[in-house]
Amino acid sequence: MEILDIPVATLAGEPGDLSTLRGKVLLIVNVASRCGLTPQYAGLERLQEKYGAEGFSVVGFPCNQFMGQEPGTSEEIATFCSTTYGVSFPLYEKVEVNGSDRHPVYQQLVQQPDTDGTAGDVQWNFEKFLVSRDGEVLGRFRPKVEPEDASITNAIEAALR
Repeated sequence: MEILDIPVATLAGEPGDLSTLRGKVLLIVNVASRCGLTPQYAGLERLQEKYGAEGFSVVGFPCNQFMGQEPGTSEEIATFCSTTYGVSFPLYEKVEVNGSDRHPVYQQLVQQPDTDGTAGDVQWNFEKFLVSRDGEVLGRFRPKVEPEDASITNAIEAALR
């Protein structure tokens, strides 16, 4: 099944999939609100603001698998993201990105190698995957790569061309 057609619920619990974002370049990120990397939300939102009108969207999937750093309910997550970072990009249901209960979206994403050629498990919160307008996974950026790092912005700009 194509990544954009995999069933996934919104943060509000409404059923759906990513097909509403078909035609956009996506940066899919597993996010958490109590992590040392949480300030990356600000950079992600700036990417959304900078490239959104060109057919780009950040897509957030909250995940509580890394030291319980996303313990909140969907409502708490939504409130935190909007009030603390002004997040305007779509957030989906809390998912597992590793292990036997790995969400099907992440089953496909983790097959993409990073710049060192390493695929497999997500290392931590804020791992980023770039997806083309037609659902092809184009790149993988590990958690400590800041959202506005040239490696990410150059890849976004190339995908938008």
